[in-house]
Amino acid sequence: MLDSWILLTLAAVICLASFAWLALAMEPHWKKVQAGSNSAHPVKVLRVIGWGGLLMSAVICFVADRPSMAALVWIMLLAACAPSIAMLLAWRPRLLKLFWPGVI
Repeated sequence: MLDSWILLTLAAVICLASFAWLALAMEPHWKKVQAGSNSAHPVKVLRVIGWGGLLMSAVICFVADRPSMAALVWIMLLAACAPSIAMLLAWRPRLLKLFWPGVI
């Protein structure tokens, strides 16, 4: 069995990526990231993998710890990852290309 810190780190990375995908699903953010490219905007795919990733991060948290602690940790992950992506969009939106290489 994996250590709980490894699982929680994995959940944090998945949560961060999920919020990036959900942000890229929005037209204004997509335009900032692609900046001049005429690539197709896969809105539905980005939304599905974004919400799926958030669900997966919750499941990983519940596998890593007891339910009362897992719920708290997952909510704290949401509270940390969402503003992180928002700040990334405000300062360096082109870095979101790392989360969706098809934009490059």
